[in-house]
Amino acid sequence: MQDIAKGIGGTMAFSCLRLIALSAMGMMLSGCFGTGADLANSIDTSLSTGAIPKTVASNDMADAVTVKDAVSQADPASVSGAPIPWANSASGSAGVIERVEERRDGARVCRSFTTTRHSYQGIAKFDGDTCLDGNGVWVVNSFSARS
Repeated sequence: MQDIAKGIGGTMAFSCLRLIALSAMGMMLSGCFGTGADLANSIDTSLSTGAIPKTVASNDMADAVTVKDAVSQADPASVSGAPIPWANSASGSAGVIERVEERRDGARVCRSFTTTRHSYQGIAKFDGDTCLDGNGVWVVNSFSARS
């Protein structure tokens, strides 16, 4: 019988190369995982996108003007049967005017209203008031979210 088995002299060199390769890969991958804890401490909070406005007050006023325009053109008698939709492309808000009531405040004509507003801040109900000034221009007196 003839012995055809190879010697073990070549496997030692192969094992050393494999160990070196695995060590090198381990060192490269440790760089990816080792800095993960520092990400939470290095966030720059001074940066913001323009997609979501920072100041809510300016959007409230822009929406109030849009709602005021819709309220001033509405027939108060027909609003209870058919709510008035509105949208403000500048702020991205939209809603439905549910109630418009007209009244006299001395010589001025005023209208109080209730509307919903769907915005980046969420969905809310707003109450407002607008009156005709002496020049025939509707002016927003109040526009505030219900609490």
